[in-house]
Amino acid sequence: MNFSYSDKVNELRKKLNAFMEEYIYPNEKVYVEQLNAQKSRWSAVPPIIEELKEKARKEGLWNLFLPDSEYGVGLTNLEYAPLCEIMGRSLIAPEVFNCSAPDTGNMEVLVRYGTEEQKRKWLLPLLNGEIRSCFSMTEPDVASSDATNIQASIVRDGDEYVIHGKKWWSSGAGDPRCKIAIVMGKTNPDAPKHEQQSMILVPLDTPGVKIERMLPVFGYDHAPHGHAEITYEHVRVPKENIIWEEGKGFAIAQGRLGPGRIHHCMRLIGTAERALELMCQRVQKREAFGKKLSQQGVIQDWIAQSRIEIEQARLLTLKAAYMMDTVGNKEAKTEIAMIKVVAPNVALKVIDRAIQAFGAAGVSDDFPLAAYWANARTLRLADGPDEVHKAQIAKLELRKY
Repeated sequence: MNFSYSDKVNELRKKLNAFMEEYIYPNEKVYVEQLNAQKSRWSAVPPIIEELKEKARKEGLWNLFLPDSEYGVGLTNLEYAPLCEIMGRSLIAPEVFNCSAPDTGNMEVLVRYGTEEQKRKWLLPLLNGEIRSCFSMTEPDVASSDATNIQASIVRDGDEYVIHGKKWWSSGAGDPRCKIAIVMGKTNPDAPKHEQQSMILVPLDTPGVKIERMLPVFGYDHAPHGHAEITYEHVRVPKENIIWEEGKGFAIAQGRLGPGRIHHCMRLIGTAERALELMCQRVQKREAFGKKLSQQGVIQDWIAQSRIEIEQARLLTLKAAYMMDTVGNKEAKTEIAMIKVVAPNVALKVIDRAIQAFGAAGVSDDFPLAAYWANARTLRLADGPDEVHKAQIAKLELRKY
């Protein structure tokens, strides 16, 4: 395995880092100020985001996530990893480059499984950054870590499908630009266990779709993106809105979650790097008990341990990406599961040490560390909790014997 960066990737890294320094970091506070200045945090998108998206697109830093060269830049997962890591250093950066979840996963679903009409109507506007989307899979009334538990129904009625059920944590549904949801539900409860579910496209302005509330994450509302609880009350959409075909929902979910999981991990490496960077800068400026914090043995231990853990996590991320490229997502499932456990936990440890080094300032909104921590903690649950991934890793390991 060769993890060295190609000339193409190094050039993109250089451009991306320059863009982050010139436009992203200086505008993080501008974004928050513009969001808070609005009449409602859900009514509009801070103008700075659209301005930055236009700049990124002009510089060719757009849709870097998509391996398909017809629609994206044509990077492999291994090539994309160091670029996604850079984006993970800022909470606003992924959207600026049109590389943010859940849109990336939804676009990949449409590229792989969508009809030509579905691509024309929904994929192209998403690729152009004209609209946004959400993914409605998780339900409040069942343990959704087991996707076969899902109870929402998708029933064929002539030339239409009728969707009925309640979903929550549909990330992105609060955004005024969010126009389409991919909804997972059961089309045939009597089919084999993993062939009962289907996925279907539901425009959010369809009668019967109701956003009940937006769900905060450790007190952060993540406006205007947000995470919604949505009721689908006998919602009717054309039969052409089914993705792939009936009974393929579980297979689509597995195809979608592989890249989605590793993208989260790539970003988390960047988050941990920035937290370590902020910690190193901070401890050289502050003194306690007669010497700089950077001279305190415990602080040095935190820094050393953080560097070790980040490097380990990065290597495992790159290995998983390499295997996805060379042997496919299915064969790389162990590595994907391992990094999905490792990356959030490493990021949380590094961020926590940085918060401790910052003292009370670390838990404030004056610095991004508290928001980083809240985001990283949710990723021990999103796309499958740690325990599910560990169980899979253990089963695959036991099969060897």
